[in-house]
Amino acid sequence: MAIRAVLWDFGGVILSSPFEAFTRYEEAHGLPDGFIRGLNATDPDSNAWARLERSEVSFDEFCALFEAEAASAGQVIDARDVIALLAGELRPAMVEAVRRCRDRGMKLGLLTNNFVSPNGGRDLSGVLNLFDLILESSKAGVRKPDPRFYERACAELDIEPHEAVFLDDLGVNLKPARAMGMTTIKVVDPDEALAALEAAVDFPVRDPDHHAG
Repeated sequence: MAIRAVLWDFGGVILSSPFEAFTRYEEAHGLPDGFIRGLNATDPDSNAWARLERSEVSFDEFCALFEAEAASAGQVIDARDVIALLAGELRPAMVEAVRRCRDRGMKLGLLTNNFVSPNGGRDLSGVLNLFDLILESSKAGVRKPDPRFYERACAELDIEPHEAVFLDDLGVNLKPARAMGMTTIKVVDPDEALAALEAAVDFPVRDPDHHAG
């Protein structure tokens, strides 16, 4: 069946991954390698991070809960410093791919687990305006990998799951989408991910003179 829509994660796909920043923080503060990611993977549907992304707790409540989770695991972190690591940088090649998909008439959805920033965040409207749908966990009250998140995206874009390609940097988020019938692409190397996207949609999304990096 023909692909009619491309669904994108934000952090780690459109934006550079925060995981490298997490590693630098861990090294600077004497934390075990992978500690922050491990903390977020513990009780992944009910921990502080998940509750923040569903807007079930305030930012200050999150900070207290997240720091308590770290303390329970035997370490000390500053939750506000960790949140600041999420900013990331736009990946121009990914933005170009979004534009090319839009130019070809693809429906575009941004599916992001996020939270309401206490500082308002950056102005990314130039990128966000490219999407037909922006589905945010903080507004939807549900987050990836809950299948209801993907079902809502398909309903709002008026597509069937098998008509969509979904790019995310976390396999746990791709698994339920794939089970629903979506074509899924795990973004580890951005250029390889875009090559896989080209194969799925059957048209070029990359500038041949540049690499995604």
